[in-house]
Amino acid sequence: MPLVSVTDIEYASKSALQAFGAKDWIAASVARAVADAESFGNVICGLYYVESYCSQLATGRVNGAIDPQVSASRPGSILSDAKFGFAQPAFEVALPTVIAAARANGTASLSVAHAHTCTSLGYFTSQLAADGLLAIGFTNASPVVAPPGGNQKVIGTNPIAMSVPDSNGGLAVHFDFSTSAVALGKITMAKAAREPIPLGWAVDAQGIPTTDPEAALAGALVSAGGYKGWGFGILAELLAAGITGSMNSLDVSGLKLPTGGPHGLGQFYFIIDPSTHHADFSERLARLVDAVALQDGARLPGSNRVPMIEINVPDTLWDLVKSLESGPT
Repeated sequence: MPLVSVTDIEYASKSALQAFGAKDWIAASVARAVADAESFGNVICGLYYVESYCSQLATGRVNGAIDPQVSASRPGSILSDAKFGFAQPAFEVALPTVIAAARANGTASLSVAHAHTCTSLGYFTSQLAADGLLAIGFTNASPVVAPPGGNQKVIGTNPIAMSVPDSNGGLAVHFDFSTSAVALGKITMAKAAREPIPLGWAVDAQGIPTTDPEAALAGALVSAGGYKGWGFGILAELLAAGITGSMNSLDVSGLKLPTGGPHGLGQFYFIIDPSTHHADFSERLARLVDAVALQDGARLPGSNRVPMIEINVPDTLWDLVKSLESGPT
């Protein structure tokens, strides 16, 4: 298993995307997200996705040559239309506008519409927090989650992410999790490894809880926390699809399928300037941080995250990514 630098991961990812038709700046934008995911051990959203990105560029399921369009229907409401391209460049071009809007208005929202899967949602909220803004993000995905008591897929894993800035340009709080009991990728990885899954992750086609990953893939995932997680999943669905004017989860085919219609997914971000009403936010945050720090072994989510500089990448995965740099065969 080779030890690969994050820089090399970013370069190889960018080269592969360019070889399959993505514009230089768009390939660079997506590659940065791939490298960031790997640096924090998020293997599902890192190199694992590069082959899918390339195959869907080749088939036209994602457009890597189109520039997103940014507009503002109201002073604090920013829209970035990805035009069925990647989510990362659509967010990137809107970032200066939404930061300025949040500074001017105290709060702002960013809708990213008609986008390819954004993979790691927290990658985006953390960028806003790096500028001193509190950010909450929502996105939807292809349908894999059944309602409590059901067996038919209705919504996606529909993640929610939140990033809270500290006073030193870092993150005091950061979380990014699916509203499903688990990410779909963990089921597929368990199937590939021929390992059972924990009870409570999924149901089979009849709606019966299962530990068989193959039966789970034929059935549906369940929400984290039952009805509570289901409610948060619906919240993400209505904001990501409804407010942005993007596709419902129900209307998006599997995210990694090489062919099919464009994903057309949405992301919705609430952005808040913590100093909007008073200057006490940092004191309230410090009160919380100190209370947690007093307990041995306890921590706030995402605190003290340290990115890795080098990653152990499985040989087969690294060989695959390097082979993609040659383009379609």
